[in-house]
Amino acid sequence: MSLHRVPVSFADACAFIATWHRHHRPPRGYKGCTGVATDEAVLVGVAIVGRPIARHLDNGHTLEVTRVATDGTCNACSLLYAACWDIAKGLGYRRLITYTQQGETGTSLRAAGWRLVAARPARPGWDRPSRPRSAQGTEHMPRYLWEAS
Repeated sequence: MSLHRVPVSFADACAFIATWHRHHRPPRGYKGCTGVATDEAVLVGVAIVGRPIARHLDNGHTLEVTRVATDGTCNACSLLYAACWDIAKGLGYRRLITYTQQGETGTSLRAAGWRLVAARPARPGWDRPSRPRSAQGTEHMPRYLWEAS
């Protein structure tokens, strides 16, 4: 089966993520999104690129892959990560990052030419007295920071 990149609307990407993503809901905002489809025009994966979640990384030159979801089709993730770097560069950004959780191998990222930058310790979550947030189910999970190259 052959895969190719396809344009996808933010609404369609969010609907796909709501169905297929393992542990996150769709993001609230975006700078760009893309999809991967089969030759039969069946959408098998989507990715959304947005501003970095961490405020200190939101420097005007960095974007973050905030969601990638596939139906399990082989090589779809790698194609999506490569497409996200093309989106970021096309918009004039110099850096693209993403995170994986402990237990995720990063094989698709490596295949797309990304490199592991740092290991991040587990955090108790985003909830703060000054900014109450509800639990998302991903708290207390060590993560890894990756960068496109």
